[in-house]
Amino acid sequence: MKKFGQFLLVSALSAALLAGCGGSKKAESSTAGSSEAKTESTVAGSQKLKVVTTIFPEYDWAKAVLGDKAENAELTLLLKNGVDLHSFQPSAEDIAKISEADLFIYVGGESDGWVDDALKEAKNKNMKVINLMETLGDKAKEEEMKEGMQESEDEHDHDHGKEVSTFEDSEVKDRTLADWKGDWQSAYPLAKSGALDAAFKEKAEKTGKMTAEEYKAYYTKGYETDIAKINIDGDTISFTDESGKTVKSPYKYVGTYIQNWSTGTKAAMYRFEAEDKNSGAPIYVEFNDHMIEPATAEHFHIRFSNESFDAIKDPENSWPTFYPAALTGEEVADELAGHDHHEETEYDEHVWLSLKNAELYVNKIAEDLSALDTANAESYKKNAEAYNKELSELDTQYADVVKNATNKYLLFGDRFPFRYLVDDYGLDYSAAFVGCSADTEASFETVRFLADKVDEKKLGSILVIENSDQKIANTIQQNTKEKNQKILVLDSMQSVTEKNMADGETYLGVMKKNLEVLKQALQ
Repeated sequence: MKKFGQFLLVSALSAALLAGCGGSKKAESSTAGSSEAKTESTVAGSQKLKVVTTIFPEYDWAKAVLGDKAENAELTLLLKNGVDLHSFQPSAEDIAKISEADLFIYVGGESDGWVDDALKEAKNKNMKVINLMETLGDKAKEEEMKEGMQESEDEHDHDHGKEVSTFEDSEVKDRTLADWKGDWQSAYPLAKSGALDAAFKEKAEKTGKMTAEEYKAYYTKGYETDIAKINIDGDTISFTDESGKTVKSPYKYVGTYIQNWSTGTKAAMYRFEAEDKNSGAPIYVEFNDHMIEPATAEHFHIRFSNESFDAIKDPENSWPTFYPAALTGEEVADELAGHDHHEETEYDEHVWLSLKNAELYVNKIAEDLSALDTANAESYKKNAEAYNKELSELDTQYADVVKNATNKYLLFGDRFPFRYLVDDYGLDYSAAFVGCSADTEASFETVRFLADKVDEKKLGSILVIENSDQKIANTIQQNTKEKNQKILVLDSMQSVTEKNMADGETYLGVMKKNLEVLKQALQ
């Protein structure tokens, strides 16, 4: 699915470039001068400053800084139709607007992976760019996995990795054995020997769901198999058991099976049948590696039977797992723990939900607009100062509400994009998912944990973000003792629409509404 998104981006870039090739060479050279030349011609002449923003808070901040000089600018918001930042893909028109922008403002988190390619193709080489994450610098916070949160990593838990838990059946694509080619080793002897103990310890510390010993017992049972090695070469699979005996057969692909798990999620099983049924090799074999389309596997789960696919027993409790044979036990433990050496630190990208951060960004926008339009620099500076005064006053109101609250704990039956906000005021929280999670179904364990927290903290409310179907929150509520908690909505401004803006919605307005919600939640 990432490959498809990349294809769309490349197509959009190509279309944007073609659309931009219609001008004359003279016109092109007139925009290729220094940034100072650009500054003088932008406002003094008929050409307007072109400011492009990705999300609503950036747009509203820029609008506030421009103030009564907004007539000198063409201000564009890309995510204006209720599209969530995490699923946004730019159109050819979006790419073209960015390409010619004088100032481009974007978040700079994982969801903005498409921006680098867009900027490489920009026509305006003197463009000023504000990356919110970079502007925040070392104040950016790593994504936080709190106790009780639903795992979104490639932790087994019945094959419910992030890639396989939310797909539509129609999205599953056929695959060949080439996706699993090579030499593989069973994780079972590694688990028994203690080679994976470090991973089990890390999981225990990270999730709080089981002890390290319980994780070891769980995985050892799931990994159990008498097959020690597997080799896949072309259409042939070779199986070597613990004694060193090898059997093999060519296999033919017979299709996929969608496995529905007891927790409400599912996985795609890729099935192959032995062509030599007298070879001693398993006749009916199915692979699962958390993917639903052609991709090179990093590890896989395999199950088999000599009777039929339907005879494969207890798939929720038996999932023999194989890793590349070249990996050491320590490297397999790293993979299992979910932090291989190629993985970058993931930062929480919801930086706009801190009023303190907003002041920093408003100053940066004023600075860059002033550099682009020196004639109105003093106006931009004054507008920023006036707006930041309002931000500071609202920040003080938030601090006072928290200071006077009897409860300083929030519980979200949803994903949680408010870490910057709660950290600003020393609040604690629990949530079903991290802020960027794509998951929509919470496990029984997560629901039970959150319901118990509601009872333990004697909470009168459960929070969700805007546009939530409130299904998880309602399930949590029904599993509490009182079953009478209010469901409150805290707005993260991730899906603002043109209608919202036409109705007068502003960043400050939303944050003021959120303060009123916070007052109720902290009672």
